[in-house]
Amino acid sequence: MSATEIDFYSLLEVSRDADGDTLKRAYRKLAMKYHPDRNPGDAEAEARFKAVGAAYECLKDPQKRAAYDRYGHDAFVNGMGGGGRGGPQADFGDIGDIFETIFGSAFGGGGGRARPRRGADLRYNMEVTLEEAFHGKKNEIEVEVAAHCDTCSGSGAAPGTSKRTCNTCHGHGKVRAQQGLFVIERPCPLCHGQGEILEQACSDCRGEGRVDKIQRFEVEVPPGVDNGTRIRLAGRGEAGPNGAPAGDLYIFIQVRPHPVFEREGTALFTRMPISFTTAALGGCVEIPGLDGDTHSIDIPAGIQSGKQLRKRGAGMPVLQGRGRGDMVVEIAVETPTRLSSRQKELLREFKETETGEECPESRGFLDRLKDVFSG
Repeated sequence: MSATEIDFYSLLEVSRDADGDTLKRAYRKLAMKYHPDRNPGDAEAEARFKAVGAAYECLKDPQKRAAYDRYGHDAFVNGMGGGGRGGPQADFGDIGDIFETIFGSAFGGGGGRARPRRGADLRYNMEVTLEEAFHGKKNEIEVEVAAHCDTCSGSGAAPGTSKRTCNTCHGHGKVRAQQGLFVIERPCPLCHGQGEILEQACSDCRGEGRVDKIQRFEVEVPPGVDNGTRIRLAGRGEAGPNGAPAGDLYIFIQVRPHPVFEREGTALFTRMPISFTTAALGGCVEIPGLDGDTHSIDIPAGIQSGKQLRKRGAGMPVLQGRGRGDMVVEIAVETPTRLSSRQKELLREFKETETGEECPESRGFLDRLKDVFSG
């Protein structure tokens, strides 16, 4: 059973929506149950005790818990996690290593030399305009990452030298020590589980096999991206130590607010004021779309504020699919505030001809008021 097959919530025997107090009670109960003092000489109980502690350390932290809920164990094993604005980050330390060590030794996993540790995944936040999200774009970004050292080709060994078998573990990557009746196996402290040591470390990377570099990548943003859209650049994350494979670079998209349109999925919403004469008589208005076309919107006579009119296929494109969403226009009837003398005169003439039938909703409301307050 590997670390990635064991769910943190299952380890703590709680549901995924458990609150902080529930997590704490579950942890204390299990920690007491599997504590080494209560289970002397029981390697499996000791491993469970450590696993329960590592699971609780993750889930009690809201940021780590959110990352675990979204990415699972990949959030820690490969360095995935949150990031700040406009730059790459690798997060959350070595929780994955704790579980790998625990379950690799106690439940039959692993054995032999330590596996080459894959480089950390990185996150880069990219802001785009709504127009760029509509059309898509190609953008070049600069990221400072730990890349393979050119001097030693990522091996960590100085040019002209190589690695030799570790004399402490004789190439096994692990050493054993007697503790009472038990034999404890641990990673070799000299070669750190690699089974090999450098004859001479590379002077540029100091034997790690990687150095910090500014890397330039071209990112293709597809049409239809939205907030939170994730673009993966495989192998563009941090290089692993001593020639191990690189992690991935994840581009997270953030769409800037637009001065005219608000977006919900593939639909574009906008609020459009119209004059009260257009509302009364009806008409047609034209709205420029993000696609560069002008879209005609027919205004039916007698329209009221709050009414929504829909233009099919004038919204955002479907991400990695066909078709487009709709443009939705919400009407706001505007009462004129600057009238000329002639306009006021015409409105007075209109008012003299009113019978009450022109605005049935207003008349109905007044009739209901009279009914209520007349007893």
